[in-house]
Amino acid sequence: MDRPKLEVADIFRRYGAIYRERHGASMSTAQRRVMSAIELCRTAALGGHLERCDECGHERNCFNSCRDRHCPKCQSLARAQWIEDRQTELLNCPYYHVVFTVPEEIAAIAYQNKEVVYDILFRTTAGTLKIIAADPKHLGAEIGFFAVLHSWGQNLKFHPHLHCVVPGGGLSPDGQRWISCRPKFFLPVLVLSQLFRRLFLESLQKAFDSGKLKFFERLETLREHHAFGRHLSELKAREWVVYAKRPFAGPQQVLDYVGRYTHRVAISNNRLLDIENDQVCFQSKDYRTGGQVKTMTLSADEFIRRFLLHVLPNGFQRIRYYGLLGNRYRQEKLDQCRRLLGMHIRDQQAVLPAEHDYRDRYEALTGSSLRQCPQCQRGRMVLIAMLPRCPNSSPVIINSS
Repeated sequence: MDRPKLEVADIFRRYGAIYRERHGASMSTAQRRVMSAIELCRTAALGGHLERCDECGHERNCFNSCRDRHCPKCQSLARAQWIEDRQTELLNCPYYHVVFTVPEEIAAIAYQNKEVVYDILFRTTAGTLKIIAADPKHLGAEIGFFAVLHSWGQNLKFHPHLHCVVPGGGLSPDGQRWISCRPKFFLPVLVLSQLFRRLFLESLQKAFDSGKLKFFERLETLREHHAFGRHLSELKAREWVVYAKRPFAGPQQVLDYVGRYTHRVAISNNRLLDIENDQVCFQSKDYRTGGQVKTMTLSADEFIRRFLLHVLPNGFQRIRYYGLLGNRYRQEKLDQCRRLLGMHIRDQQAVLPAEHDYRDRYEALTGSSLRQCPQCQRGRMVLIAMLPRCPNSSPVIINSS
């Protein structure tokens, strides 16, 4: 795949210093760390190695990656490893993609209390799915699923929501039968939405009562107990959005599709079109018009601000597993599901050796070689020298004007 013409790193390198001068007082430590990591990614500052093609003699410097989970350039290997790890968990049944989102008023609270509200979002989403699925009126089974947190929309505004991938069935209460959902129908989204709203608001109230929520600037009035209560009362009357997409064509399509979600960052480099006159131009899908691709332009300052909205709290897990996929009994319960579905019981997944060189592991996982010579397309790039870190080196700033 050709390297994108522009990268988020180019924007950070050109405008990052100015942004820090203007907004440094309001930036979190995590946001500063992410900016620095992306700016230095694959530059001499991180060191690397020199390679030469064993056929044509072409040479190139390969600088090390920052490996930050917010960096658009550092997700390929993590994504490939995640997909490999999920292969043995697939069941021979339909899979459904269910999305849980919260109103804008909750999103504003979430931004100022990311760790607390994100945890509530995960916990209440999982509780909603498990409770409704266990109800004999709907499915009457124990289900298993994973959820992936996204906090952005196509325009990079703050829009926290969870993508859940759920098999279309589960184990009976006694664990002796596989119960399938109705064809092309998982669970009623209106019922899911109503329970999700109730559980979420109850958990948010408990967080407020225990002093876990903080409010600043335009939300300061919510510090007062009655004001917060009125705020939640208004949200109880609102419709909360839960929707289920069409079922996947098959288990393998689940990984092909969801693999693009699990390690996605706020915006990929491929969506960037131009940087000119301190403006960033990028592609954006407008889902109000059926996903039509449009061009959006933001000032560099606003682009950076929106990107940094989506920096996660340190150590926060944005992919979580529930029910049958819970870590404690995962293998045991998945094996029982396979027996009931008439599937072959696989041996424990063979663990690929942890190669010292990431390129070996990437090739083992994906079948694509990072060693192929980009010049002649025949030879392989061979390591000939290590390049030490150069902490005082300045990343190249691309001038595309």
